[in-house]
Amino acid sequence: MGKRKTIRTDPDILNLLSRLPAETANSLTNEQLQHLKVAIGSGQFRKHKIDIRGTLPVPFYPSRIYFVFLMGRNIRSLSRQEKAIALSHMLLMLTLLLTFSLGMGLTLLYLLKSALGINLLEGFSLGLWDWVKQLLGD
Repeated sequence: MGKRKTIRTDPDILNLLSRLPAETANSLTNEQLQHLKVAIGSGQFRKHKIDIRGTLPVPFYPSRIYFVFLMGRNIRSLSRQEKAIALSHMLLMLTLLLTFSLGMGLTLLYLLKSALGINLLEGFSLGLWDWVKQLLGD
C-alpha cells in the first residue's frame, strides 16, 4: 500500500477546518469533508470570459496595489431580493419599450395621415408634417 493523501491535508480543507471549533472539525468525516470541498469549491477551475488582472504602483510608497476585473455568466441562483430587483427592472424596461413603440407608432400614423391630406381638426396642426416637408426640401 502506497501513501494515500487524505482530504484533511488539502489546503482548502485545512483552511476550512482552521476556522471551525476543534470539536466540530474533528467530528467531520472524510466523506463530509469531500462534499464540503465540492460545495465551497476552490475557485481554481472557474473560467471567466473576461479575466483582467494587474498591479499598479502607488506613488511615493514602496508597495503596489493589485486589481482584478472578472466578468462572466452568473451561475449562482438568485436570492429573493435579487429576483425582485430583476423583475422590477424587466417591468421598467418593458414599460419604456412599449411607451417608445407607442410614441413612434402614433407619430408615424400622424405623418401618414398628413401625407394623405387627411385633416381631422380644421385649422389645427402640430407642425410636424410641415417640418418633415421642409426637411425633405419640398
